[in-house]
Amino acid sequence: MDVAVLRESWALVSDVSDKVASEFYGLLFSRYPAIRALFPAMMDAQRDRLLNALTYVVLHVDDMTTVTRYLRDLARDHRKFDVRPEHYPAIGRCLVASMRANARDAWKPEYDEAWLAAYDLIAGVMIQAAEVDAATSPPYWGARVVAHEQRTHDIAVLTVEPDQPYPYDPGQYATIQTSRWPRVWRPYSIANAPRRDNLLTFHVRVVPGGWVSTTLVHRTSVGDQLLLGPPRGVMTLPAPRPNRLLCVAGGTGLAPLKAIIEETLRTSRNPDITLVHGVRLQQELYDGADLVRLASGPGRLRLITAVSADPSHLPSQTAADVVGPLDVLDFPATFVCGPGEMVMAALNRLAMLGLPSHHIRSEPDVGEFVHRLRVRAPL
Repeated sequence: MDVAVLRESWALVSDVSDKVASEFYGLLFSRYPAIRALFPAMMDAQRDRLLNALTYVVLHVDDMTTVTRYLRDLARDHRKFDVRPEHYPAIGRCLVASMRANARDAWKPEYDEAWLAAYDLIAGVMIQAAEVDAATSPPYWGARVVAHEQRTHDIAVLTVEPDQPYPYDPGQYATIQTSRWPRVWRPYSIANAPRRDNLLTFHVRVVPGGWVSTTLVHRTSVGDQLLLGPPRGVMTLPAPRPNRLLCVAGGTGLAPLKAIIEETLRTSRNPDITLVHGVRLQQELYDGADLVRLASGPGRLRLITAVSADPSHLPSQTAADVVGPLDVLDFPATFVCGPGEMVMAALNRLAMLGLPSHHIRSEPDVGEFVHRLRVRAPL
């Protein structure tokens, strides 16, 4: 791929990338109407995913190892949309046409050649990855809700039983589709380490205007059926697995860290873990009883809470504030997950305290992230 030409041409349309996405889908659906059935009725989130994916590839195109890994994960995830090899040429032609239209007179013929060549390579990687994945895994898993606990007015803890084993690593997330919103998938972190009974637990907070989150919290009952996409996410335990962890969570960003903690307590010798859980209001400490249960088992789990905006709780502290006094350099592995602003504040604090970046694994809380933030994190 001609990296310089790809970036040069992308710079012409990056400021109007939302128009590129809108025109792309308009062209795709008008020229290939059969493809429209693969997508949800409302396209806002899907447009964002296209832009994020394009941006990711352009920014990392000179690191093909990283891009290839990303594309393979994307291909496995796209199987749940029934994307097939014959769809890729249509998508490539419409993508280049939409960029050309928005760049107008600044677009050069060599840009067409560079993007079509790059897209052929991208499509080849994704088609091959999907074929390999199809030999061992379904495009999605059916799952029955076996428990639904309303922890607060806008947070519920759901436990589901997949119809076949669901292989994942602690810290990963799954996309979920409800029968109420066909073809609308939203990501939620898995809040438990793999179990022999194959059950998965999710912490779901209602996001204003969130179709899937509202359905899962307020309109889902035991016995209901859901669909799960393949596991995604890279905020997982490194190898070799450390036995000392610092985990910093904000809100329902607790979920993946709880899975990591469970796995460490179960598999490590003399585990020593500090968990900081930050919330805005006291009532949002929704999982205290289960965290106390974890802390009472083998190993050492130190629990620290921070409440930042509740007049009835003093002192007012954020998760980043609480991290300050800790001797973070003693922790070989640190995990951070929560709302985007909280993650950035915690990462800044850890950097100020001298913690090397390679000791940190972080991810915004995916359940809220796709609704609240428009940043470069492809899903």
